[in-house]
Amino acid sequence: MKKIVLGVLLLAVILGIIFWQMSLPRGGIKKGGPVTLTFWGMEEESSYRPVIEAYRQSHPNVQINYLQQSLLNYRTRVQTQLEGGQGPDVFLIHNSWLPMLIGDLAPAPSSAISMADYGKTFYPVAQESLTMKNKIYGMPLEIDGLAMYVNTDITQGVGEDVPKTWQQFIESSRKVTVKDTKGQIQTAGAALGTTTNVDFWPEIISLLFLEQPQGNLSAPNNRDGAEVIAFYTSFVTDPRNKTWDVNLRSSTEYFTQGKLAFYFAPSTKAQDIKSANPNLNFKVASVPQLPGRNISLGTFWAGAVSSRSENIPEAWDFLKYLGSQPAQQLFYEQRVQQGVLGRPFSRVDMAGLLAKDPILGVFVSQAPYYKSWYLNSTALDGGINEEMIKNYSGVIEAVLKGDDTQKALDEASQKIQTTLTTYNLK
Repeated sequence: MKKIVLGVLLLAVILGIIFWQMSLPRGGIKKGGPVTLTFWGMEEESSYRPVIEAYRQSHPNVQINYLQQSLLNYRTRVQTQLEGGQGPDVFLIHNSWLPMLIGDLAPAPSSAISMADYGKTFYPVAQESLTMKNKIYGMPLEIDGLAMYVNTDITQGVGEDVPKTWQQFIESSRKVTVKDTKGQIQTAGAALGTTTNVDFWPEIISLLFLEQPQGNLSAPNNRDGAEVIAFYTSFVTDPRNKTWDVNLRSSTEYFTQGKLAFYFAPSTKAQDIKSANPNLNFKVASVPQLPGRNISLGTFWAGAVSSRSENIPEAWDFLKYLGSQPAQQLFYEQRVQQGVLGRPFSRVDMAGLLAKDPILGVFVSQAPYYKSWYLNSTALDGGINEEMIKNYSGVIEAVLKGDDTQKALDEASQKIQTTLTTYNLK
């Protein structure tokens, strides 16, 4: 089956590239001379090499210099470079960074993509987070979000199905949790409740608020906000719901070792888990929902163009290609050939290609319902996300210490409003 899927993708890549080449003028946009674009990404250069070579077949006068970057201090580094006039032409941004980078980004010219086509091509969360005042500032190069990883050995061992609602999730988590004679957790049902050893806790909190009918991440100090915090911390503080503990190892490590039933993470963790423990039997499922709700948490990366680039039209033309079907298929195929997990396609018209994928299929199926906010632990931006994480961490830590929840939420709400004002979001 895997060979058949790869064969279909390869054929689609070849046909897509042929169509792309036929639809574009030879020599690229700038006909007067060569153009050099600097492209900053986070993948190894070998992953992008076939994509860049395919683009240059129809744009021989465009040279692409790809430079791999580390995520550590990436946002501040790229912004400092841009402000100094020495930054890249094309670079990656997290979908939550627009408020911080808006002054450094060149919007897409109409020749690259219209707002109408953008809305038809990509999922709603892209338009919600990467456009402003009817201008497009980012080209989604993947779609990703939060999903529920399930240790099937643990759940099937007690006859549990994959929970679809949060009530089912609570019941299943209780049922599969195993404690020793001293009450210490040996097999954890679900990793929720803390900030110190629950990886992706900011994304989980964001998801819970977004699903809550009156939940407001910008002003969480209402009844629904208190309910979200109480629900999240109950997996540690409530003896009836206790499935996790502050003294356990990180949720990623615990799940990888086969000691955790339910774990929340984006698609990027699947490769790490499979590499660390090839014998672990797990599946990926959609996040649980409240009755009558269908909301998931999106967090992903996009391409952007510097407002200081001397070749903005050419940079956006290249970025348009990176967001095209042939480029995304070629990038996916290259990663699979390298023995690593591909990236979920960002385009709506490519969803069917991954519908049956046991890992990536879930992230794509959730994509139409993704919402996003500024609580993303993977952004590591030294800015809006880390400030919001600090604000919400204070609430959770206060509740775990036994402090008053409403007081903690009131204090956090004031800090959140200050953060939003800093980034012109009020």
